[in-house]
This record gives sequence, C-alpha cells and structure tokens, in this order.
Amino acid sequence: MPDFPWDLLVPAKTLAGQHPDGMVDLSMGTPVDPVPASIRAALAAASDAPGYPLTAGSPALRAALTSWVARACGAEPDLVGVLPTIGSKELVAWLPTLLGVGPGDVVVIPRVCYPTYAVGARLAGAEVVRADSLTAVGPDPRVRLVWVNSPSNPTGQVLPPAHLRKTVDWARERGAVVASDECYLSLGWEETPTSVLHQDVSDGDYSNLIAVHSLSKRSNLAGYRAGFVAGDRAIVDALLTVRKHAGMIMPAPVQAAMVAALDDSEHVAEQRSRYAARREVLRDALVKAGFEIGYSAAGLYLWATRDEDCWTTVDWFAQRGILVAPGEFYGPAGNRHVRVALTATDERVAAAADRLAG
Repeated sequence: MPDFPWDLLVPAKTLAGQHPDGMVDLSMGTPVDPVPASIRAALAAASDAPGYPLTAGSPALRAALTSWVARACGAEPDLVGVLPTIGSKELVAWLPTLLGVGPGDVVVIPRVCYPTYAVGARLAGAEVVRADSLTAVGPDPRVRLVWVNSPSNPTGQVLPPAHLRKTVDWARERGAVVASDECYLSLGWEETPTSVLHQDVSDGDYSNLIAVHSLSKRSNLAGYRAGFVAGDRAIVDALLTVRKHAGMIMPAPVQAAMVAALDDSEHVAEQRSRYAARREVLRDALVKAGFEIGYSAAGLYLWATRDEDCWTTVDWFAQRGILVAPGEFYGPAGNRHVRVALTATDERVAAAADRLAG
C-alpha cells in the first residue's frame, strides 16, 4: 500500500497550528455541524438492539433507500436494487474484490480522483488506468470496472448526461461494470448533477450499473458510517452474498437513523444553505488572493491554483494558519492545485477569509 496521504500533511498541520488564533482546517471534508435531532432520536430509539441486524438492511431501510433513489436519482423503484454499506469508503475500497476483479484485470479511474479508487484496485491485485476519455483506454478487453465521479471529489466537476451515457455504452460493450460515485449529488451549485441511474443515462436499464451514495455530507452522518449502493439487482445481490459471508453488516441503530435521514428533506436544505454561504465567502477570498478556481460547480470543495507546485501552495496556506489538501493526493495531474474544503464552522471560514485578505 502507498503511504496514507494525510500522514504527509503533518508538517503543514504543525506549522498551521502555530497561528496565534489557531488553525483553520480546510483539508478534509469532515462535517462539523450537528447531527439533526430527528436522526439522533431515531438512533436512540433503536439502541436496544440485542440481535443481529440484516446485512441487506431492514425492510424499512430498503423501502427508504428505494424511495430515495427514485426521488433523487430518477431511478425506477421496481427495477433498482439497494444495499446499505458501512459508509461509502469501505465499499469503494473493497468493490473490485467483491466483484471478483483480480490480477490481469484493469480498473479505470479518473485522472484526478478520490485516492481510494486506486487503493481498491491494488487490494484486488488489478491494474489501474487513469483516463478521463475512454478512447484513451482503447479496446482493452481486460477492463472489468470503470469508476466515474460526478460531482467530482476533489475538483467539483459535473459530468453531463451525454458523457455518462457514452461511458455506460462503452462499458456494456465490453461487459464491464460502471460504478458511479455520487456522494455529492445533492450539492450542485452552478450545475445540476445527474445520476447514472437517471433515465437520460441508463434508459431505465441498470445492467452493469451501480451508484454509490453516502449520508455523511448531506446529513452530517460521517460518524455514523451510513452509505449505500443502488443499481443492477444482479450485482447488488452478488455484493450482498459476499457481504453476508464477510460480516459487513450495518448496525441496527444506524439503519434506523438512516431511515429518518432519508425520509426528511428539510435538514438537507438547511445544511445545503450553510455550505452555500461558506462557499461564497471562501471563493471570494481565494479569488481576491490571486487564486484561479477550476470546475467547482458542485460538491464540498474549491479546486484552486496559482500555477505552482501544490506543496508550495500548501505551505503558503500553512504560514497563514490554514490547512488545505495538496492536489497531488488525487493523482499526478492534480499537482498544481489544492483542494479547499467548505467543511468548517462559519467562524473558522470567516477567520480563513480574513487571513487570506491580510
């Protein structure tokens, strides 16, 4: 395995922590706002759970997941399969292995992307190919899995339905699975993201398609480890079978909390408003400080550059008591950008803006 990326940030974190007013941590997308009261109440009410929960999810959770993907993704509820996961990261890391991908196979990932896509391929012993255009991959029969991520982490890029559809058609011709990471689907700002399950992409046919979702950002449930996958029923059933054997089971109280979160849209709108306000403050401050913002049309991050090595930029921020993530974490093509997260309190975001103006 490669070094854990965040361990490499320790020197910058130490420097930023020396600021007299404390560090502003904009490096990780870690929610800082409270878990909504209704979700905490649902968790508490289900806390007397002495028996084993269902790996497939309780009937109530499966119904809530199916209803949500119909509303939010435009999926056909009678055709889509759903399965809870222990957060989305473990599913991303283990998906190639769970699908039987292994040595001699190829996993295609975006040129700049969430590092765990590559880690998952390594765990399975597969080869990683970074490509944003599948024409660059060529007619390689070894491709078993193609990752797409819209809105992107880290760039905030939104892939149009036509691009997603071409990717789906290309993969299906080769018998490959398309895994769409849609954890930031509800956070479109300048563009509206489209799920791979939407009619405009899938034509209502979910074969070889799965979408990965998380409640970490939309509902502040990173600490609950509440994620799920939806799509091709045959794939979902195969994942369920392996997960039963492996003991990958979401705790029953978290399942109940997920039902409450999925059935309530008011708290999502409130959290979205918080992020929108923080985004405006940070974007304005970064532009005034001489940064160019690339993509960033959706999601929880601003993809910023001064056209210099990303570690030089990281140090520049750290000298001002601000911690950001180097673009190199997300692939070699990101080495002249930094990722600036919106996940800090209003007070800390205001402090960062003041420091950028100084």
